[in-house]
Amino acid sequence: MTTLTLLAADGEFQAPGPEIFNFPPLYSGAPVWLTKPVLLAVIGALIICVLAWTAFAKPKLVPRGIQNIGEYGYTFVRDQCARPFLGKDAERWMPLLLSLFLLILLWNFFGVIPVLQLPVNSHIAYPIIFAVTIYVIKVYLGIKHQGGIGYFKNMMFPPGLPKGVYVLMAPLELISNLVLAPFTHAVRLFANMFAGHLILAFFASVGFHFLFEQLTPLGAPLGVVGFLMTTLMTGFEIFIQFLQAFLFTMLAAMYIGGSLHADH
Repeated sequence: MTTLTLLAADGEFQAPGPEIFNFPPLYSGAPVWLTKPVLLAVIGALIICVLAWTAFAKPKLVPRGIQNIGEYGYTFVRDQCARPFLGKDAERWMPLLLSLFLLILLWNFFGVIPVLQLPVNSHIAYPIIFAVTIYVIKVYLGIKHQGGIGYFKNMMFPPGLPKGVYVLMAPLELISNLVLAPFTHAVRLFANMFAGHLILAFFASVGFHFLFEQLTPLGAPLGVVGFLMTTLMTGFEIFIQFLQAFLFTMLAAMYIGGSLHADH
């Protein structure tokens, strides 16, 4: 399926909608789940594994090539995501956080790579899997390090507040930490990738349609504007793709740190 242009039956321009995210099986007779997003997800995971092995399997004292890039990525995640929330435990959790950041980033970047043109995280199932994984780790660590009662007590009854406030705050904190936090963790990533890809598809469709399908003196300038906006929005989308990978990883580190240390 291509998202370059979507035309109505009468030949007039029709803006792309959520249908551009629906993909049939890769080939006739394939399982219904074997679609383009699944293929890209597997390819992305394999690429990260190969890059990680190439960069860190036999590290050199003076890094070069892939190792140099890998160390830049490691340093960024460690200093910007892990250490601010995990402190002395940062290195212990770096394999998870670095893998999370790189995989989300690559899956996001697939949305602006020609031919691929699909951010894997624009399908809600993938952000949900990431968020649920972090949620399970968060609850497990909280109970392990603070005790079952202590974990929920620290969550629902932060010290230093008037007792009357807890009547309202306790249930809100419980819902916020156990329901809203994982929900927003997943939806933030999904919504940004979904909306960004839809916007790119719209401007690309405008440019293609009015320059190649319905070329008129009035339509040509609109087509040029469509392609210019596609170029500008692609640059902006790359920034958003990086930002969302960073925010998701940073929040993961924050949730883990909060479970390890109640005072966080």
